[in-house]
Amino acid sequence: MIVIQDVTLQRGTKVLLDKASVTLNPGERVALVGRNGAGKSSLFGLLNGTLHEDSGEVVVPAHWRLGQVAQNMPETSETATAFVLGGDTRLQEAQAALIAAEASGDGMAIAHAHTLLQDAGELDELRVPIGGGGLMAGSATAAKALFPGIRMVGVEPAAGDDTKRSLAAGERIRIPVPDTIADGQGAETPGEMTFEVNRRLVDAVDLVTDDQLLEAMAFAFDRLKIVLEPSGATGLASVMFGERPAPGSRVGVILSGGNVGLARFLQLLAR
Repeated sequence: MIVIQDVTLQRGTKVLLDKASVTLNPGERVALVGRNGAGKSSLFGLLNGTLHEDSGEVVVPAHWRLGQVAQNMPETSETATAFVLGGDTRLQEAQAALIAAEASGDGMAIAHAHTLLQDAGELDELRVPIGGGGLMAGSATAAKALFPGIRMVGVEPAAGDDTKRSLAAGERIRIPVPDTIADGQGAETPGEMTFEVNRRLVDAVDLVTDDQLLEAMAFAFDRLKIVLEPSGATGLASVMFGERPAPGSRVGVILSGGNVGLARFLQLLAR
């Protein structure tokens, strides 16, 4: 694991990190977002050894291999997606092994190659909450680039099915303000820009009830030890109660938020 413990980092007179602590475990995927000058590149400098903390401790396992993309990219004819994916050596090796195995007609080699590719993380289906449509549009764009055959399933509360209706009609439909506990999915109509993306990339939209959302929230808390707001639980509720995934398929679910206070969380689960 990577451990950053009580780290302070100062560049000139500016303090970028002030007694910052975080632990990243193997298998976790983390995004770092901040404005220009917030210290994102400096933090990566601590991790790759080009910078050193003023106080505290940064621990990165010595046997780990660190890959990074420079801020200034070289001229290339590759798409941005292809360039980034080229750095995932495990995925590239698995895909190359599958192509070679299929060309040889060796059944055992094909089976092994599929196992390698599966372990590299390919999904058959991804379920994503839909409100205004931004999360789905971004997720679908990335997922279809990684795995062109992936099935994208959006999930809405049954009382707020504006995207499902709009996709069926081929145009944006406006509905009354949804009466649902999933207040993060209270849009009356899909976003204009995101709808154009989603109408191309979304394969289906599943609907879940408020009662099903509460069941999914309780399951996530009790079994997964994750606190979810109602809107963040729609994908999980879909898998539990909605459209059944194809047998044997690998299904990803985006749990998109835990923006709920203790009092409201307990109030919801007591319904």
